[in-house]
Amino acid sequence: MSEDRTRGSGRTGDVPPRPVTAELPVYAERVLDVADLIPPGRVMTYGDVAEWLGDGGPRQVGRVMALYGSAAPWWRVVRADGLLLPGHELRALGHYREEGTPLKVAPRAAEGHVPRLDMKRARWDGVTGGPGDEAHI
Repeated sequence: MSEDRTRGSGRTGDVPPRPVTAELPVYAERVLDVADLIPPGRVMTYGDVAEWLGDGGPRQVGRVMALYGSAAPWWRVVRADGLLLPGHELRALGHYREEGTPLKVAPRAAEGHVPRLDMKRARWDGVTGGPGDEAHI
C-alpha cells in the first residue's frame, strides 16, 4: 500500500481526515490492503476479511474501516446481511451502481426504499475474479 495515503473515518460531519504522520498499525494496513484487492462490483464481509487474513474478527475489521478506511474502497467491505452502511447508504449506492454490484430491490415497506446488496452474487471469495485472478498472498 502506498505510503502517501490519507486515512480517516470519512464519516459525514466528522473533522476532515488528517494526513497520517505515523505509520498505520500493521493490522490496519493488512485490512486496507485486502479492501484494495476486492474487484469493482464485488464485496467481502467484515468477517470474510478477518478470515482471509487469518487474524482478528469482524469487529476489528469494522473498527479499522471506520478509523482508516476513507481512502480505501470502503463500500466493498460490508455487513454480512447486505444492508448498506448506515449514514452512508446513498454514497455507497452510487459506488455500487457505478461498478455494477448486484443489488436486491428494496421492498416498498423498507425505510427509504434503499436496496440491499445481493450477497450471493456480489460476495468475492478472495481468489476468483480478482486482480490477475490469483490466490491471495
